[in-house]
Amino acid sequence: MNRKTAIITGGSRGLGKDMALNLAKDGVDIIFSYHKNEVKANEVISEIEAIGQKAVAFQFDANDFKSGQQFITQSTDYLQREYGNPNFDFLVNNAGTGTFNMIADTTEVQFDEMMNVHLKSAYFLTQAALPFINESGRIINISSGLARFSLPGMSAYAMMKGGLEVFTRYLAKELGERKITANVIAPGAIATDFAGGSNREEDKQAIISSITALGRVGEAEDIGGTVAFLCSERAGWINGQRIEVSGGMLV
Repeated sequence: MNRKTAIITGGSRGLGKDMALNLAKDGVDIIFSYHKNEVKANEVISEIEAIGQKAVAFQFDANDFKSGQQFITQSTDYLQREYGNPNFDFLVNNAGTGTFNMIADTTEVQFDEMMNVHLKSAYFLTQAALPFINESGRIINISSGLARFSLPGMSAYAMMKGGLEVFTRYLAKELGERKITANVIAPGAIATDFAGGSNREEDKQAIISSITALGRVGEAEDIGGTVAFLCSERAGWINGQRIEVSGGMLV
């Protein structure tokens, strides 16, 4: 049986949930992390099982890079117990949060949190996962449109996403011998609860719509299909690339 498994960080809500559901629809079993809300995680598990795929969730605190290493250990131990093999196929580094502060007001604590969550944890979680990714596997890192265009108040967050994009190119280069691809998806403004859910506010949605070619704010459902495509056989020759999924924001 050609079973495929994906590990997704931050899969209990928002973009990560939609990624998990899209991959499950393609016949992929899912392991995902949640931060605190186990109830929401269990709801996602039920939705995936209703599709006909297996799913399990483990807790992960992206502000602590050691937690990511533990998450990979829990995931591979589960795979060993469940299938007799700890390896998996797809890794999606999606977990994250945002902070809105002008450069003049950003504290060291806020800066360090953005670095830990978006860069350090992703780096060392991926490092822990590398021995277990199957040949011809896929790594997908989630960046942001803010690494291309600049909006006041998002400097610390955007800097870390820029670093994640550089990391992705190095992954593509170093893992080529194993036929593992690494790519970045960079969402534009999405109406989720990210950073306090401000993209759901009517006034902000009007501004975003006015600077987006397709004339609306993105939804979580706009992202998951792209992740599923990059994990499909049709995307096997895409490597080391940044794919912005923003509806044409600030083109």
